[in-house]
Amino acid sequence: MHNYNLKKKDLAKNLRSETGFSLNFSKKIIDDLSFILSECIKTGYLSLKNVGTFKVIHKKKRIGRNPKTKEEFLISSRKSVSFTASKKISEKVGKLI
Repeated sequence: MHNYNLKKKDLAKNLRSETGFSLNFSKKIIDDLSFILSECIKTGYLSLKNVGTFKVIHKKKRIGRNPKTKEEFLISSRKSVSFTASKKISEKVGKLI
């Protein structure tokens, strides 16, 4: 199984090769899209048709453990983002496997 970690720079290069835009313009588009998505997710919920749904979830504080030393420590409460893929994307991924 391959593990693909895309960076914004990689997305900008892919956008440049697909559209013919300059690299700087492609980076600007990716940065703007990232900003818009993060601002929309801050409201608590964002649904993109045929892509998926982003939700803000609240995690309670809990006790964590260092697996090497077995030392316990407190993990504070925080907000996190959950993503659920759309049915269309889930079906496409299912066909690839």
